[in-house]
Amino acid sequence: MSRALLVIDVQREYFDGALPVTHPAGHLECILDVMDRAADAKVPTVVIRHHQADPESPIFRKDSEMWQLHDEVNARPRDVLIDKQLPGSFTGTNLDQWLKENGIDTVSIAGYMTHMCCDTTARQAFHRGYKVEFLRDATGTLTVENDAGKATAEELQQSILVAQQMFISEVISSDVWKQRVG
Repeated sequence: MSRALLVIDVQREYFDGALPVTHPAGHLECILDVMDRAADAKVPTVVIRHHQADPESPIFRKDSEMWQLHDEVNARPRDVLIDKQLPGSFTGTNLDQWLKENGIDTVSIAGYMTHMCCDTTARQAFHRGYKVEFLRDATGTLTVENDAGKATAEELQQSILVAQQMFISEVISSDVWKQRVG
C-alpha cells in the first residue's frame, strides 16, 4: 500500500472568517499531528486550497487574508500544493495525475469541511479506484442552517462518517492512522 495524506482547505476562513469550524473538538490539532507523522514516516502530503471563481466572492476570495492557509499548516512540510475551485479536489486539478505519477493507491482524507469538500473528494477518489481512509477526528464541520433546514455540526459530522463507512471509505481515528504509517 502506498498512501498520500490529503489536507483539504485548512484555510483561515475556517478560523477567522465566515465559516468557523466547531466540531469535533481538537480538529486542528489532529490535522497538524497527522501532518507531522506523515513527514516523519515519509508519507507524501498534498495540501489543497480552495478559492471561489468569482473575484468578488465574500468567502475564499483568492489572495485575500481568509483564503490563506492556516499558518501552522503552511509551516509544515508538503509535497505539493493544489488549488481548486470546486468541492472535489480532483475536479479541474492535477491531483489524480500527481497521485498516479507517485504510485499512490490509498488516500487519507483530513481537513474541512467534512460534509462538503472532504466528502466529495473521498467519493471522487473511490470512483477513481483509490482506497480511502477518512480521518474522523482530523476532519471538521460547523452547524448549517438554510432553506432545507438545520443540522448541527455534530449531526453533519456523524451522518457523513456513517455514510462514508457504508461503502466508500474506511473511517478511522487519527491515532489508528498514525499507528498504520509507523
